[in-house]
Amino acid sequence: MPFGGHSEAMVRFSFAGHAFAALPQGALFWPARRALIVADLHFEKASWFAAGGQMLPPYDSMATLADLSALVVATDPREIWCLGDSFHDSAGCERLPTAARATLAALTARHRWVWITGNHDRDLVDRCGGEVMAEAEVDGVILRHEADPADPRAELSGHFHPKLRLTVRGRRVARRCFVATERKLILPAFGALTGGLDADHPEIVRAVGAPAQALIALDDRLLRFPLAA
Repeated sequence: MPFGGHSEAMVRFSFAGHAFAALPQGALFWPARRALIVADLHFEKASWFAAGGQMLPPYDSMATLADLSALVVATDPREIWCLGDSFHDSAGCERLPTAARATLAALTARHRWVWITGNHDRDLVDRCGGEVMAEAEVDGVILRHEADPADPRAELSGHFHPKLRLTVRGRRVARRCFVATERKLILPAFGALTGGLDADHPEIVRAVGAPAQALIALDDRLLRFPLAA
């Protein structure tokens, strides 16, 4: 399915009266706005742990940026929305390696780029370019970091890093997934160094309500798995 002169595997589906496309990489594309939406990048998570004495390979930011850059090339978006916890802490931008900072600066300069703040980067400022917002309303859809079960409006969010555990050919595997109800859609974590919470975890079900589905995007179809209330 071509977008913006490029081709990328996307599966369209309807949410809150809008057409979206789920990407196998765990991102969301909004064709009418040519908007790419990602959640929970957690840049500089490894360096944050290293500061506390837990040494991890310091390549997470570049790996995440490489995946995101490839997706930007493939989808050619006009705007990019990051739904919170884009940095593992509010000072993460300052710790980016030189090459990662240059890559990110080029991306934020080339597109309308919005950082929605999350619980990890609540005090984020725009030293890496782009705009910083606590939340936004876009064409009647609320974009925020954590789903608000008390808000009846249509909503896109992240925060929970949902994953679905499946048995495939006799082996248990975990796949990142979207979690959807009629009015709420939680995106999986996009970052290279992120864990995950079971899609049917009570906290996720409480946040979105019921009935809920886990959605796994493949290249040519969207798999739907009902979640127990």
